[in-house]
Amino acid sequence: MKTLRISDETHRKLTATLGTLMAQTGKLQTYSDAIEALLNCSITLQPELLAGVERYINENKQQGYITREEFIAEAIRFLLRLKSKEYKYIEVSKEKYEKLNKTLKEMNMPYYNATEFIEDQIDKALTRYEEYLEETEKQEERL
Repeated sequence: MKTLRISDETHRKLTATLGTLMAQTGKLQTYSDAIEALLNCSITLQPELLAGVERYINENKQQGYITREEFIAEAIRFLLRLKSKEYKYIEVSKEKYEKLNKTLKEMNMPYYNATEFIEDQIDKALTRYEEYLEETEKQEERL
């Protein structure tokens, strides 16, 4: 067995990690288990990337991110949804999106925001397409 000297702050974080690990596994854990779990589950990111995440969190506190781990986990979940092929994402410039929001509000349109408007337009087009297919089928049956 080897002895490792760590700072009080590192000891506090390690103890918190140990508590989390015990909560997840439902078993008594040791500091050695916690260190091993950290080594097996950790990733290394470039300092500039982490600095960018920290900067984003600090500049956008209203979005509710408290730690960079929360932000990174959500980013990974989003990317997994994006790559799953279950959804298709389109990009709209922030300028156009905000202009559409303003337009909808000023024209008293029955939409809460641009996303709701876009989804409604898609739904309407799909409904019209279903009606078109039904009408085309009826015409073919008459022939």
